[in-house]
Amino acid sequence: MKGLLTAILAGTFSLAAMSQGSTSKSVLSQANTALQAGEADKALSLLAPLTSNQAQGLDTHDRALAHNLTCRVHYMLERWNRAAEECDLAVRYDSGNGIYHMWLGRTLGERASHVSFLSAYSLSKRVRAEFEEAARLEPRNPEVLADLGEFYYQAPGVVGGGQDKALRVASQMDSLDRMRALELRAKIAEQHKDLGTAENLLKQAISGSPHSAFQWLGLAAFYRRHQRWQEMESALNSCYLSVEHDHHATNALFGAGGMLLSTRRNLPLATKMLEIYLAGPNKNEDSPAFVAHLELARIKEQSGDMAEAQKQRAIAQSMAHDYHSAEERRH
Repeated sequence: MKGLLTAILAGTFSLAAMSQGSTSKSVLSQANTALQAGEADKALSLLAPLTSNQAQGLDTHDRALAHNLTCRVHYMLERWNRAAEECDLAVRYDSGNGIYHMWLGRTLGERASHVSFLSAYSLSKRVRAEFEEAARLEPRNPEVLADLGEFYYQAPGVVGGGQDKALRVASQMDSLDRMRALELRAKIAEQHKDLGTAENLLKQAISGSPHSAFQWLGLAAFYRRHQRWQEMESALNSCYLSVEHDHHATNALFGAGGMLLSTRRNLPLATKMLEIYLAGPNKNEDSPAFVAHLELARIKEQSGDMAEAQKQRAIAQSMAHDYHSAEERRH
């Protein structure tokens, strides 16, 4: 009942804000701000009136953006089916927007990883089509190209994947984002068991970046996959030190803290990383704040601080009241 009342009040607030003269663009801006802050419930309550069939006075651009933002909130909450439905609507309203095609490809890719083999086969072809269309529309966007390159090296040839295609995308990215190009080549090498080349490419990405927190995180993930624990910890510590010189990269600490927690190593450093991330102004949807609070709760539970763990869980619930992590769903 309490959750229902909160949702009703939040929805009423959204409608009231619009009735008081707030334009749809203002509400969309507020929703995006909530999304980046990890405030999933607030974002959805703001967006609901704009995505309703009864919504009036919205132009096509605003409708498309409202559905895209709604898709991304559901994606952040790991609701892949709902996310795909909303992203599909965004593309229908604005088929010329490459970013919307990129997000539809991402959501369909997540759906494909959670369905039967035959369904995954069909979805994978759609994923490729969406990423290729995104790249056609946004040929100089490194984020779009990185998604396409990752699809190509991961997917089998029968659905349009292939190492040669991935390498061509890496070459296309060389002049746009050298670090992403090196990381893509490293992933291709790793897939082909050429671990030495993969590691060297990831280190090149670090040396070529003036602010290398995310590159250190990528190297740490490589070491984790191959159970090189001491090197993983060293790379994560370097990630932490890099953030001290680049405060705009504090969201790298979200991934670093989560990696330490999931491998149960150096939990005091993991705690510090997550707390710095949550205290900073650079939170974003790729590193959901409510997940960081839940991870802090798990650390506090392991240390026996049940009161603080409960506090962290309450904060997370206030931001995303019915979110359940993949780990929780497995249990």
